[in-house]
Amino acid sequence: MALNRDFIGRSYPAPEPYEVSRVKIKEFALAIGDENPIYLDREAARAAGHPDVVAPPTFPIVFTLTGASEALADPEFGLNFAMVVHGEQRFEYQRPIYAGDVLKHTSTIMDIRSVGRNEFVTVRSDVTTLDGELVCTTYNTIVERGGAA
Repeated sequence: MALNRDFIGRSYPAPEPYEVSRVKIKEFALAIGDENPIYLDREAARAAGHPDVVAPPTFPIVFTLTGASEALADPEFGLNFAMVVHGEQRFEYQRPIYAGDVLKHTSTIMDIRSVGRNEFVTVRSDVTTLDGELVCTTYNTIVERGGAA
């Protein structure tokens, strides 16, 4: 069954801010196999001109889907999670994410399109500081296989 196009344009704020810690950055960097010292060591990050350790570019995936999960799990949306695969992920940065940042985000369903028997859903998440400074925008495309049949 096709996904409910009425959800296009709906925005969902995250339920609470996300506090970025050195521990979470280090865990994420090691999990993805990236041992860049600026991700792991405060002094290395400072020597490179950063105020603290830097999160790897893909780090926002840790917290950005929490806003859209409300929509994606809504039975009226019609998504069958058993048939979902990851399609694409991209990030547009205004500045790096650092340990100590407290971030919030709003996720918006930007597009739903059918390609053959598959449904592609693109979610944009705008990540900001508590003061409203835009840090980055993420784009996540998921694919529901066979959903457009």
